[in-house]
Amino acid sequence: MKVLLLLGFIATALTAGPSAFDGAKVYRLKPQYEGHVEAIKNLASIIQVDFWSPDNEEMVAAHTNVDIHVSAEQAPLLETLLQQSGMEHEVLIEDLQSAMKNQFDNKQRSTAGYNYEKYNTFEKIEAWTASITAENPNLVSRSQIGSSFEGRPMYLLKLGKRTGSSKPAIFVDCGIHAREWISPAFCQWFVKEAVTTYGSDAEMTRLLDNMDVFVLPVFNVDGYAYTWSKDRMWRKTRSKNSGTTCIGTDPNRNFNAGWCIIGASNKPCSETYCGSKAESEVEVKAVADFIRANRSIIKAYLTVHSYSQLLLFPYSYTTALAAHHSELLAVAEGASNALATLYGTRYTSGPGAVTIYPAAGGSDDWAYDLGVKYSFTFELRDTGRYGFLLPESQIRPTCQETMLAVKYIAKHVQDNLY
Repeated sequence: MKVLLLLGFIATALTAGPSAFDGAKVYRLKPQYEGHVEAIKNLASIIQVDFWSPDNEEMVAAHTNVDIHVSAEQAPLLETLLQQSGMEHEVLIEDLQSAMKNQFDNKQRSTAGYNYEKYNTFEKIEAWTASITAENPNLVSRSQIGSSFEGRPMYLLKLGKRTGSSKPAIFVDCGIHAREWISPAFCQWFVKEAVTTYGSDAEMTRLLDNMDVFVLPVFNVDGYAYTWSKDRMWRKTRSKNSGTTCIGTDPNRNFNAGWCIIGASNKPCSETYCGSKAESEVEVKAVADFIRANRSIIKAYLTVHSYSQLLLFPYSYTTALAAHHSELLAVAEGASNALATLYGTRYTSGPGAVTIYPAAGGSDDWAYDLGVKYSFTFELRDTGRYGFLLPESQIRPTCQETMLAVKYIAKHVQDNLY
């Protein structure tokens, strides 16, 4: 009877129409041994599972929490498998559609000014890059470093006091993964803080007097636009892949750093598809080309993601320690401690491969191997309660505390130029 019941659930799951988010759930699974790990991997082969953490089924390991999103139609099958396996679990989000709606909990009406405490569409961000530049001509300049697969401009902001000569620089990007909305919100917040506190905040003034900061507010512009128009849970780029109808590549598996050797997939339908080759994605190539062209001045690379509350550094494509491991660990721990002073938010620091899981083709590893010593990945709030659907009411505290960590890293870089 159990077998018939299970087969019935599978048939329902496989014949269900396009998944909607009404009634969709996010579960936290707690595999304790290899049998549980295999059960999760088998589930992923039967039904469509959206892995929130880790990024795909191949990274599932015993004694590590697994956050997954399944549709309303597939939830009963998951519940059955969980009961049969005896795996400990909890429901993090009961109804994904409601969580998406509740994300917009900043009810402040539009004013003449730009609202940094709301999630903004790509069109709004694009217009903002022009206005923030026009309003701060002595501190901000804008350039286009490339165009996306669908033809959207990739605008880069350069922050810093004009000195007429080349200065050492920090490169910051946000929004590599489309659904991680708190990430572009931080890049916007950082720019706002730079232009409003320059001249009054000693740390920011020193930073912008002595260094330039390049800020890419939205890396994956097509994917980000798609999360607003079609699918809030979209992660990858929107490029077409030959021989399949599956769209997109994971841009953070597409850099030439141990490309596709571990923690990435060569299957185009996978959320961690590494692409047909390193830098196959025009967005990735645009960023890589810019950093390569400016490698003599770029001293730090910061890439902002969510979620998990982590501050990571190389390596992720190997468990070997980076040449500057001790210094990078000390900086990451110091930055995490600075972040925690505001609201008590706790971050975990360490190399990506051993702190979370191995993953090749990441931008931080690539930048480090290029010679950018201070290369860090932020995984912002939270630890799973809201996941990718962090409410707007948490934009301010998240960005405020993250500013402390970024300033800590920037000060260390300034004091230890190489």
